[in-house]
Amino acid sequence: MHESVFSSGFRTFLISFFKIFGIVLGVLLAVSLFSYFSGSSDKEVQREFTLEIAPNSKGVRKALSKTAPVILVLPINGVIGGEVLNAKNIGEQLIESREGTLADDRVKAIFLEMNTPGGTVFDADTIYRALKVYKEQYKVPVYAFIDGLCASGGMYVAAAADKVYASDVSLIGSIGVISTAYMNIYQLLEKVGVQSLTLYAGKGKDELNPLRPWKPGEEDQMQGLIEFYYKHFVDVVTSNRPQVDKEKLVKDYGAGIFPAYEALKIGLIDGNGYSREMALNELLKHIGIEDDFYQVMRFEGKSWFSQIFNSHNPLLQGRIQYELKLPAELDSRFANQPLYLYHPNSK
Repeated sequence: MHESVFSSGFRTFLISFFKIFGIVLGVLLAVSLFSYFSGSSDKEVQREFTLEIAPNSKGVRKALSKTAPVILVLPINGVIGGEVLNAKNIGEQLIESREGTLADDRVKAIFLEMNTPGGTVFDADTIYRALKVYKEQYKVPVYAFIDGLCASGGMYVAAAADKVYASDVSLIGSIGVISTAYMNIYQLLEKVGVQSLTLYAGKGKDELNPLRPWKPGEEDQMQGLIEFYYKHFVDVVTSNRPQVDKEKLVKDYGAGIFPAYEALKIGLIDGNGYSREMALNELLKHIGIEDDFYQVMRFEGKSWFSQIFNSHNPLLQGRIQYELKLPAELDSRFANQPLYLYHPNSK
């Protein structure tokens, strides 16, 4: 049987493709093995992120010598606790800011670029504490610029900054705590004739089980945790932003979201109507840089090496996974935990 031109061409393409793929994979594996076995015991640690030059206060990207002081940009964009913006990644970036080309105290300041609705209590708190420790340990200022939204957990993180500036249309606030909705489907199951049995040990372990009727006061423990995290949130904001009146914050402002000019009056920010360039210039004045001999840099995603050889890479696991991406506030990772998250439909 003669093979068609199409089948023959397709077969040739597949053979060539897999040959090239095998060669590339073999080279990468050889490089990694060579690096592993040839390195000394004190070889440089593999870094997770790639370093890129960001625009300076004049909007210019230009590579300078390694003696130039550096302002490190940390983007706080998106939901805190998500796949990209989380405590682990921010912590790793802070560690890497003292290594490689940034070693020898080149980083003179941290510049937070913020546009976030907040996120999980734990990630927001860990990022906040990491920034506070970094400031104290290395004696560098942290400035924040809000361009869009800085709500809830975003405000928690911004509390670590020495100064916070915002564009004139930005929204700031939402100092409060919320949990994902708890739903009870017992009556529905009863109507269709479905019974359930949950086995547990420990008083209260079965609280808010959606498959049975809830008892009065069953929500008290979770509400107590919500109140605890809210009090802590208020303390973090008012201790770092002394212009904010604590009593008014609790009784009047609540978890409201405010335009930048109102947030300035309340004391949540230090200036409104700013651009990124203006906020960056304020930081430059603070650290005493009066010329253009400085470098603005940011970490941009995982390095190619760490992505290829990540243990979660489906190619290395021999499987392909299909996912349905849900909005971050519906993500199962955020279920059953307190959130510093702006949720306008929660009222």
